[in-house]
Amino acid sequence: MQDEIALSAVGAIEPSLRDAEIERVKRKRPDNLGAYDLVLRALPHAYAAMPEEARIAVPLLERALALEPDYGLAHGYLSLCYEIVFARGGHDPEIAATAVRHAHAAIAHGRDDATALALGGFTIALVEHDRPAAIEAFETALAVSPSCSIACIFGSVAMGWSGEAERALEWGERALRLSPFDRVNYSAYQALALGHFMNRRYEEAAIAARRAAQSNPGFSIMHMLLAASLAAQGRVAEANVAAARVLALQPNFTIERHCAGFAVPAVLAVPLVEACRAAGLP
Repeated sequence: MQDEIALSAVGAIEPSLRDAEIERVKRKRPDNLGAYDLVLRALPHAYAAMPEEARIAVPLLERALALEPDYGLAHGYLSLCYEIVFARGGHDPEIAATAVRHAHAAIAHGRDDATALALGGFTIALVEHDRPAAIEAFETALAVSPSCSIACIFGSVAMGWSGEAERALEWGERALRLSPFDRVNYSAYQALALGHFMNRRYEEAAIAARRAAQSNPGFSIMHMLLAASLAAQGRVAEANVAAARVLALQPNFTIERHCAGFAVPAVLAVPLVEACRAAGLP
């Protein structure tokens, strides 16, 4: 009965993706099925990648940890939610510290859970800016489960914002091969957009960014990458449309604050700021 209740929590997820979502969480199911149910209920909100939805997921995940304090996957998704609130909700240093704390807990309690390791590594890369520790977490995740698409997806994004174009492309393409219909493939396309942008292949970057935006139209960063890639090609009118969408979704967006929050290296930050400015973004 408890299993049936827990699995019903994914009822809002598209049928074609439901089995993958269930399997991802079942890989390291806790003893307490109430905690398991709460994590399942949080997933759609966490994967939206925007602060309003992440704030819905946070209390569900905190309740899961109250029931099962060493549940690595719950710590991992909570770190992701706080990363989202930090990056697109105001860059509050206390939120950043909370994200990092849960990321390390995810790694400590999820040594045999590839998804928990990947989520922890993602936050450590983007919020704590400890790239070597993040790479270790991603590589450990893939050693635990070589077919873990989520490790490749989040790893590819971390590589992209770290300025590693070729690794972002390699990991993003691998993620799409492993799970072509994954719910979070918009992040793999984000990594491809970043990799192509750094390599000055702006048309390919725009194609990847557009695919990402189509997959998750409510995620502001996808539209920012599309705006930048179009502006870099001189397609300013189209870039202006994408830039307007960014500001409609995230009114507080500025490209310099975004790059500072992720400690984006100059190899990416300089051309990205220039292109965003050309697109009309603050």
